[in-house]
Amino acid sequence: MRIPNDLYTTVVRHLGTTTAAAAPARLPTSLYKIPSKYKPLAIKEAQQILAEYLHSTRSIPYTYAEYIAQNSLSSINSLISNANLPRFSTHTFSKSLVKHFRYHPINEFEFFFESIGIDHGQVRHFLPANKFFFCEDRIILDAAQTLAGFGFPWTKLGSLYKEEVSIFRKDSRELSERLCGFKREYGFTNVTITGICLAFPYVLSADGELNGEIGRLFDDLTMVFVHFDLESCVEGKVDAWLDICRKIKVFYDLGCEKGKMGELMGRNKSLFVDYSEETLLNKAEYFCRFGVTKKDVGLLLLERTELLDFDLEEQVISVLGFLKHLGLSAEELEIVTEKYPYVLGRNKMVNLPHVMRAMNLHNWFFNKIRNGSHLLLGNYVLGYPDEDKDKEYIDTLERIHYSRYAIHTMHKLNVLHGIGFGENWLTVKVLAHMHGTSSELQERVDCLIHSGIVFSKLCMMIKTTPKILNQKPEILERKIIFLCQEMGSSLEYLDTFPAFLNFNLENRIKPRYRFHLWLMEKGLCTKNYSIASMVATSEKSFMDRVYRIHPAALKQWLERFSC
Repeated sequence: MRIPNDLYTTVVRHLGTTTAAAAPARLPTSLYKIPSKYKPLAIKEAQQILAEYLHSTRSIPYTYAEYIAQNSLSSINSLISNANLPRFSTHTFSKSLVKHFRYHPINEFEFFFESIGIDHGQVRHFLPANKFFFCEDRIILDAAQTLAGFGFPWTKLGSLYKEEVSIFRKDSRELSERLCGFKREYGFTNVTITGICLAFPYVLSADGELNGEIGRLFDDLTMVFVHFDLESCVEGKVDAWLDICRKIKVFYDLGCEKGKMGELMGRNKSLFVDYSEETLLNKAEYFCRFGVTKKDVGLLLLERTELLDFDLEEQVISVLGFLKHLGLSAEELEIVTEKYPYVLGRNKMVNLPHVMRAMNLHNWFFNKIRNGSHLLLGNYVLGYPDEDKDKEYIDTLERIHYSRYAIHTMHKLNVLHGIGFGENWLTVKVLAHMHGTSSELQERVDCLIHSGIVFSKLCMMIKTTPKILNQKPEILERKIIFLCQEMGSSLEYLDTFPAFLNFNLENRIKPRYRFHLWLMEKGLCTKNYSIASMVATSEKSFMDRVYRIHPAALKQWLERFSC
């Protein structure tokens, strides 16, 4: 029997992958008994035998038995590998495997879950406890058959199961009635409803009438699909409808309110036809970095669909030139230059959200493009080739390229550009004091942002005290918690004294602060020293101060508080 090339290639690739994952040391002994050229034939015969077994022995309709057999290659491969079969022969293989099925019952759920699209490596997480046969938990299979009978692709049922397992605990008649109810109420076809349910699984899992959130969702979809005739733009296949529904879901995930988006989505239906889900997600992620609400980002993309065509990645901008392009006056540009010198120079458009946040102009900018000035993003060009180039930065860049750690240093530099620092001499100065990999530095920046420090203020802190980024996130967190909770200060204090984060918490900050409290408690010190004065004073000067407060206090410091 000749095996088609495409089947042979697919199966051999699959066998090689699963074998390596299952037994990295060496192949199972039984696989050595099957010559490579016969492996596709062995798999095909095993699929036929499994389908016959499920149909004749387990009374599963042959169509669904075949679905399970044809779509569970890893489980079948594992079965063949672990079965104690005699040396392979094209004449005896089928008989040996049939005999194995007769005396060695299989875990039918393992084959079922892989067949509906759950990765074989994850199947064990979904297997029912102490159950091996469909007759022990038939409701799962019945639900799958009902869904497949309605039009759901068998291999996509796994996504439903993983997101809403309760769907497969519903009685098949209840499930069928719910699907038919969608048809009666909204007039959608089976294919359309299938795409909707795959994108929004909760519409099948939720109980009750078609009201509330589900009703509002279907009202929006009816408006888009029927009243604005999006149906005429969609190929009548499940994958096409699922693709459209997943794009619509992007906006609900951003926080757009169900029941109120139908008309806006309908008026911009080309957005769901002409652009991929990946494009929508990438643009949404880009504008979310401006620090605005996700809902505002969703509305922006729906209202200003031209933004989806703009190159917001590689284009180079001059920060001052771009601000002038946006309409800032000469006086306003001068204020930016004086207050935020670290953003000056060039940067990439991909870093624009954080450039704006570094200048505290992100809300102004976002509102400007949402209110109709979005085309300014698309028609900006550099004024001239050398606009806003910084000679010191360029010279440093050249030295980096010829250095031993060029790639490592460039990655660190990209972290600075990513948080709004431009191509200027200040950025070079900060770079010289930063230690760690780019991923470590980014984690530390993220840690400080998540702690509540305003983005523009963090950039200023990094400009004046770059060494704060040389510490692990957990150390930074502990210092901030101690500052705010035990010392009773606020994050704003770091605006004037960012170097607080550079001092050792256990050996410097805690002992000195607690000693200061002790002095106040004992009435030995009436002056309330600032945190900076307590922490930043050198050890010699600190002890001189303590001695002046009271000679005996120095003994207490050295014996009880000092590390």
